[in-house]
Amino acid sequence: MLDILLDVLLDSVKILPFLFGAYLLIELLETVSEEKTVALVHKAGKWGSVIGGTLGVIPQCGFSAATANLYAGGIITRGTVLAVFLSTSDEMLPIFISRSVPLPLILKVLGYKLVVGVIVGLLVDSFEKHEEREHIHDLCEQEGCNCEDGIFKSALRHTIKIFGFLLLVNFLVSLAVETVGTERLAGFILNKPVIGPLLSGLIGLIPNCAASVVITELYLQGGMTAGAMLAGLLVGSGVGILVLCRMNKDWKDNLKTIGLLYAAGVAFGCIAELLPIF
Repeated sequence: MLDILLDVLLDSVKILPFLFGAYLLIELLETVSEEKTVALVHKAGKWGSVIGGTLGVIPQCGFSAATANLYAGGIITRGTVLAVFLSTSDEMLPIFISRSVPLPLILKVLGYKLVVGVIVGLLVDSFEKHEEREHIHDLCEQEGCNCEDGIFKSALRHTIKIFGFLLLVNFLVSLAVETVGTERLAGFILNKPVIGPLLSGLIGLIPNCAASVVITELYLQGGMTAGAMLAGLLVGSGVGILVLCRMNKDWKDNLKTIGLLYAAGVAFGCIAELLPIF
């Protein structure tokens, strides 16, 4: 076990500079664009799902939380917030970058999430009538986002946090491989059609960055199929669900939104299993 821990530690340390570089770039991008992107979604009107889904692809730690606040305040539609939740990648992108995942695969995953977000958002809005509710101010900073400490400190904090998750996940997966064997692990339930996306979607519902870290790492290490990975990453929206449940007091409305998010993520995860591009 000590040998496994040492190997995992060395492998994880190797990607640390790349992980920090990825977060530094993301923080810089967020500093420049976040207020503008939230404002665009605010003013989008009937194009909210298209604009929200497109902007959701851009890595921004507080964007899903901000749109959850806008929806709780009746400012944007359910379709728009679903489009953002489905398209946002949370911690997937920096992990992909730090792991030197081929650019074509990264673009395919991001593109798929974008298309799914827009389609689901437009469909939901076409069947629902938007209801205005009492305006609620954006309280993203109260949800632990802490995006105002400066680019360097924020990037460093993200890096340390995700590095810890990576270390834990990699250790557990490596221990499982050593104990169970690679072939048996590859046949684990997360690699099964339909069942894999169903379970991965449940992991994605965890309102924490740990969910996307676990899903991404399991996929990269062969622990789940591309469809299962996409199901979990489509459902996963960082702290977006947490903010939604805290700010919107209508629990039936929240259950409906979460249910649609989960159903869409699992359905399109299963569809991805049939596509040759993955």
